[in-house]
Order: sequence, then structure tokens, then C-alpha cells
Amino acid sequence: QVQLVESGRGSAQAGDSLRLSCATSGSTLDYGAAAWFRQAPGKEREAISCINESDGTTTYADSVKGRFTISRDNAKKTVYLQMASLHPEDTATYYCAADPMLYCEGSVNSADFRSWGQGTQVTVSS
Repeated sequence: QVQLVESGRGSAQAGDSLRLSCATSGSTLDYGAAAWFRQAPGKEREAISCINESDGTTTYADSVKGRFTISRDNAKKTVYLQMASLHPEDTATYYCAADPMLYCEGSVNSADFRSWGQGTQVTVSS
């Protein structure tokens, strides 16, 4: 099983950029997918981006497309979420997730991912 630990600066101003990291350990994530989700208070968990380990293809939610970029560094076993042009509406707890059996295309379902990080809070002030 893959263990995941998120990290990244927790607060930003509107318009700022911020990068989150998700360090993986345990089983090698040679196949499958890694994704970022977020959940704001009172709202459902939202899938925002996914990257496929086999070919590096990515998916993005419409709410972040053009502003957020998911990437991975296989040597460091780390998945990143680079967030730009942050809005106050991006305030949420951000989670990374991974599963060796998944391939992301189209909609991404949190129920399909078996490994999760503990979450990291991101607060964007106006």
C-alpha cells in the first residue's frame, strides 16, 4: 500500500501562487494514478486533478483548468500541485490520493482511490 504525506504553505493572497507536494512511500507507484482532491467546509469532496503514472496524462476539473498544474517527480516519488491565480474560493483542505489500479480519464471518483494523505489546509485571502 502506498503512504502519502502532503505538504505546502497553508495561506496565500488572492492572485498568489502556491505549490503542494505529496510524498509517496511504501509500494512503488509504477502504475495507476495519483490525484488531488479538495474539500471546503460544508461542501462535498471535489476531484481537481489526476495524473496517470504510465503515460503522464492529466485531467483537471473545470474550476482549476488553466490555473493548476499537476506533475510528478518519479525520482523523488513526489506528486505536485502547482496552483496559480488563487481565488478565495480555492480555500479548502487539499488531499492527495493514489491507487495502483486506476487510470484517470473523464470524471475522477474519490471512492476509487485506496490510499489517501492526511490533508493540508489552504486558505486564500481576498
